[in-house]
Amino acid sequence: MKKYFAAASIVLLTAACGTDLDDSETVADEPTTSITEQSPEPEESVSEASPDLPDPRTLTGLTEVPDLSDPTPIEGDFPQSLPVTVTDHEDNEVTITDTSRILALDLSGSLSRTVIALGYGDSIVGRSISSTEAQLADVPIVTAQGHSLNAEAILNLRPTLVIADRTIGPPEVLAQLSASGIPVVFTDPEHTMETNSARIQAVADILGVPEAGEALVDRTESEIDEAIAEISAWVPEDPLSVAFLYVRGTAGVFFIFGSDNGTSALIESIGARDIASEKGILGTVPANAESLLLLNPDVIFTMTDGLESTDGLDGLLSRPGMADTTAGKNERVIAIPDGMSLSFGPQTGEVLIAVAKALYGVDEAS
Repeated sequence: MKKYFAAASIVLLTAACGTDLDDSETVADEPTTSITEQSPEPEESVSEASPDLPDPRTLTGLTEVPDLSDPTPIEGDFPQSLPVTVTDHEDNEVTITDTSRILALDLSGSLSRTVIALGYGDSIVGRSISSTEAQLADVPIVTAQGHSLNAEAILNLRPTLVIADRTIGPPEVLAQLSASGIPVVFTDPEHTMETNSARIQAVADILGVPEAGEALVDRTESEIDEAIAEISAWVPEDPLSVAFLYVRGTAGVFFIFGSDNGTSALIESIGARDIASEKGILGTVPANAESLLLLNPDVIFTMTDGLESTDGLDGLLSRPGMADTTAGKNERVIAIPDGMSLSFGPQTGEVLIAVAKALYGVDEAS
């Protein structure tokens, strides 16, 4: 597998598509990582490679990244070989004999997109609320109260295969499904650039189409390479600093994402600086006024549903310290759909292009 960026693992508390945190929860703790110096005021610059683009430091206001279209199934003839026995991410040996009724369940919706990209979307009979693909619109949702699996709803669908990871639960429901005789196969819960190809291949192996997995991995990696090459022409000589903030509701759920959340891979791959990572933040720390002012990002990334839950741009900017940052003064916020922000998967190249266009004002220049 190709190594694009430093490894960054996504954590359950703050994974894409939201969490089950109570909006009334307050955060009183100070950041667990020290942030000691304020970023200097950036100098204006533009990319010499793209003279027709606006200076990204002059862009203001909220930009909403459009959601992904459904994945395109991999082209080619890839005969399925069943039964297949796999050793899953948790070292369970599972035999799969039937893939006619599939549930692909994770917090970000990446697994269902991978199943579709491998050509088995028509076999998905149930979905989590995170699987927002248009072709699954009429497929029953088996999660309740956010992302909690409903055992009865799943059993009623008579699945022949459940592909899941530990970003979704509760564990007791997944154990109940396995005990009922349904093959339940666990994949790696880390949604990162470095684990992306292995996750795609693992799903293909589970479905009994390893050659389709190899082809999809090749296509995905090629699209990532092409995206990075295209984006490189939009990047200014003095890269923008970006902070990825996680917000839910109007109370205390407000965090800065560090490098261990997958944010570095997303931000750095589009030619920007992950300012939280540069300041030594690894996991998640409270986004209090002091931390925000010391980071002082040029641009804020956040998730679309989270922004909506906190009363939109005005609600976000009313948080202590936000309006005093460079991003806050310019109201420079980019909202990324929850299911595509940190999930990666077979459409990673598309994600990079879409977010980079928002960051550099590419659509405004066209």
